[in-house]
Amino acid sequence: MELNYRGKHILAPMVRVGTLPFRLLAAQYGADIMYGEELIDHKVIRCTRQVNDLLGTIDFVEKGTGEVIFRTCELERQCVVFQIGTSNATRALNASQIVCQDVAAIDVNMGCPKSFSLSGGMGAALLTRPEIIHDILTTLKRNLSIPVTCKIRLLRKPQETIEVVRRIEKTGVSAIAVHGRKVADRPKDPAQWEAIADVVSVLSIPVIANGDVFEYSDFQRMKDATGASSVMVARGACWNASIFRPEGKLHWENVKRDYLLKCILWDNDLKTTKHSLKEMIMHHSCLELLEGKSVNKCHSLADLADMYGERKFYDYVQQNRHVAAKNIAGICIVMQSVIFMVCRKTLLFPLEDGR
Repeated sequence: MELNYRGKHILAPMVRVGTLPFRLLAAQYGADIMYGEELIDHKVIRCTRQVNDLLGTIDFVEKGTGEVIFRTCELERQCVVFQIGTSNATRALNASQIVCQDVAAIDVNMGCPKSFSLSGGMGAALLTRPEIIHDILTTLKRNLSIPVTCKIRLLRKPQETIEVVRRIEKTGVSAIAVHGRKVADRPKDPAQWEAIADVVSVLSIPVIANGDVFEYSDFQRMKDATGASSVMVARGACWNASIFRPEGKLHWENVKRDYLLKCILWDNDLKTTKHSLKEMIMHHSCLELLEGKSVNKCHSLADLADMYGERKFYDYVQQNRHVAAKNIAGICIVMQSVIFMVCRKTLLFPLEDGR
């Protein structure tokens, strides 16, 4: 079943954030589509696909280092998008063919403004190379059986953006995501929703609007302002993934613990786990306080479990993981424990302002 890009609330690709636990957390709160973090084609090509019976996941493991660079599972199979960083059609295809049977769509990053991407001809650098854009997207469309999309930023002049998106549409992509900022803009600069509306007005394919969504109500505000088919959120979700809840956001303490429980359940790597926790702490509190310093000192998921009072859950998962490995029902049994633990924590940390 092909992914539908109309009327959706979407988790944006975020480096060191969009791992399996965070994507499933967003889905739990109401996200319709979840993008994984951008992964560079060179790294993906060095990976082998491995079935992890212990976790019930599909792992893409880098040869030589043994690093799991991408982990997914059947629970998100119909709604996870794999974003690739590339500047070459052949490499893009080779990398995409490694993961395509386990994801719902492939997205090409054409919006990253970081120097690493730009110097390698990737990300936003592609926006000035329309012939390479055409080569990459048409190659992927011609050889893959799943949807192909791309995510861009605004160019310096409005007409330049319009010309690029029209060329992109002609490649046959299923949708295009537009971040309402230019390469030189910083996160503090307001997203230009009116510029996204200009893009929507000239295209017939779905446009996904991205930029300055911080509350659930912003999804509809942005959709109304731009006419976009769907809306994507990055920082607002990074700070509190329950932004996807129509009923309103949960207290960030509850969200933080729910995230940690999922990291334990899916054996997430320590580096990205700590990164996401610190992003939440920095936004809502301060890394220089005791909690932030304690997170920095943790050397394992077990340490984090101890710190947040979740050692019993950690031990339970370790002892019963072989049950989950047998079938999906086993995973659901462990997931029920996650839900129970989150409910228990909600009682300990009441929601602020009645939310």
